[in-house]
Amino acid sequence: MWAVLPAKNFEDAKTRLADVLDADERRGLFRTMYEDVLSSLCSVSILQGVLVVTRDETAAAIARKHGAEVLTEAENRGQTAAVEAAANWLAGQGVDGMLAVPGDVPLVPSAEIETVLAAHDSSRGMTIVPARDERGSNCIACSPPDLISFHFGNDSFQPHLRAAEAAGVTPKILRLPGIGLDIDRPDDLAALIAETGESRAQIWLRENGVADRIAVTA
Repeated sequence: MWAVLPAKNFEDAKTRLADVLDADERRGLFRTMYEDVLSSLCSVSILQGVLVVTRDETAAAIARKHGAEVLTEAENRGQTAAVEAAANWLAGQGVDGMLAVPGDVPLVPSAEIETVLAAHDSSRGMTIVPARDERGSNCIACSPPDLISFHFGNDSFQPHLRAAEAAGVTPKILRLPGIGLDIDRPDDLAALIAETGESRAQIWLRENGVADRIAVTA
């Protein structure tokens, strides 16, 4: 089982937070969240490898620093295309399974990744962790990697369940608090700030005054 982490261009990250963060802040936040996720994945010893899909040179350099492999995109076509490219590449390498996680779930601990892997049957099947609002898909494990068609976006959870059923498998659903918190909207950012912890993203938010500013606004 390999982990896949798609990383869009840092320059274009988190535009839906533009009402509360300026462009430099959005880039800084995304970089720290991405490294939080990457660090957690790379610390899971039972994974065979970690594959970052990106065309961003900074994201690629950070990935290699952590010991991850990099699959370079010719262009940034979004999360669905990135995960599909990774699934096809891994299947072509004879890898039996893939676990895909986005770069904006900074509170994901390695223990939750291990929980997903333990629940996932290594035979043909899919395991999914929804976002806390039950709309998005924040982690998907598939065996084989290209078992389903992917449908990432704001409301991808139900489409992914239907994709599993179309592939002839009954999806396993896990609800995990760390993976469940993805940072897309201002209320997600407020929830991250309210959580106790020392993730890179939380430290960055405090050290750059964003946490205090958001708290005052709230």
